[in-house]
Order: sequence, then C-alpha cells, then structure tokens
Amino acid sequence: MKIYFISGLAADSRVFKYLRLPIGFEPVYLDWIHPEKKESLRDYSWRLAEKINTQEPFAILGLSMGGMMATEIALKWEPVLTILISSVPVSSNLPFYFRAIGKLGLQKMVPISMVKSMSIIKRLFTAETEEDKNTIKQIIYESDKHFIRWAMDAILKWENNVLPSPYIHIHGSRDEVLPIRFTRPTYTIAKAGHLMVMTNAKELSEIIGKELNKLVKS
Repeated sequence: MKIYFISGLAADSRVFKYLRLPIGFEPVYLDWIHPEKKESLRDYSWRLAEKINTQEPFAILGLSMGGMMATEIALKWEPVLTILISSVPVSSNLPFYFRAIGKLGLQKMVPISMVKSMSIIKRLFTAETEEDKNTIKQIIYESDKHFIRWAMDAILKWENNVLPSPYIHIHGSRDEVLPIRFTRPTYTIAKAGHLMVMTNAKELSEIIGKELNKLVKS
C-alpha cells in the first residue's frame, strides 16, 4: 500500500529521511506545486491530490501545514488512514493569535527573507543534530519565497471543522509552532518539538508502524 507524504511549510521530503514504514508499505513523496493566485489551502490540496492514485487503497501522512492539506484530501477521497504529525486536524485548533494576525493582514507585511533568517537562527536553540541542522538550513535556503508567502496567507485563512476518519494525530509536548494546548492529539511525544519528525523519528516510526499494521490485520 502506498503512503503519500506531504511535508511542512518551507520543507521537502528530506525531513522524512529517518521515518521507517513496515514491510508492505511504500512511501510516495508529494512535491509542492505552484499555487494559483489567491488559491485556498483546500483548493491547493485538491490539486496536489491529483498525484494520488485514488483508485486503490492508500494512506496519507502530513507534517505541519502538510497535515492540514492531508485532512482536506482525506475529507474528499477517504484514505484508509490519515496521519498528522506536528499539525492540527481542524482550523479551530490553530493558536488564537494566528487568527488575529490573519485578520489584521500582518503576514503580508513580514519580509520572507526575515522569515527564512529567523528559521535559520532558531536552529541554534533546537535539538537537531549538527548534520540535521545543516539539512534544515539548506531546505530553508532553497525554499520558494513566493510559495512561503502564499502558504502563510492560506494557513491563516484556512477554515475546516470536520475531522478526517480514520485518523491519528501525533504531537510533541513542546511544539513551539503549534502548541499542544490548542489541540487534542491521539499520541503525545514527551519533550518533543515541532521538528520531532527528525529528532524523534524512532518513536514516530513505532507509532505509525503499529497503526499501519492494524490495517493489515483488519
């Protein structure tokens, strides 16, 4: 069975390099496509899903913003399982200050170069290995500024109150981007931050493997 992966904002498939799937499951990484002008997160997600073979059983895994997109795809095409990592399944789980920023349009005033620089500087205080810090920095450097601008706006304007089914949501107790107090995950990984997909990949792989193997037995 194919598992379709969607990465987070300013990221790509390299952030998933440590995740391991059980035998019988094949990872397929969905690369970003160019967003259309003023396109909603939902419409973008549905276009991204054109790369998915929905004629056969599949699962979908989304990281951060990718989890929001995975939710939108799941609500339309009903995968056998939706897996969210460091994300939220409904827009009401976004921090209240995200909404305030969106309503005021403050995201449009922030230079993307500053967003990238702040993300890179943040690596000085995070738990990734030196090798992974360098990988993340490289991903940030290479990320498309136009896509980042669109994505920031799309997240802040996202509206969805329907949970995908079935789904699991794995979150770090110390997620600094999407704090756990605003959402209700299925699994919590203690002391893990937003990029636990790299720092806590073994724990994530075990949880994902357990849930995917349930599909085989059912």
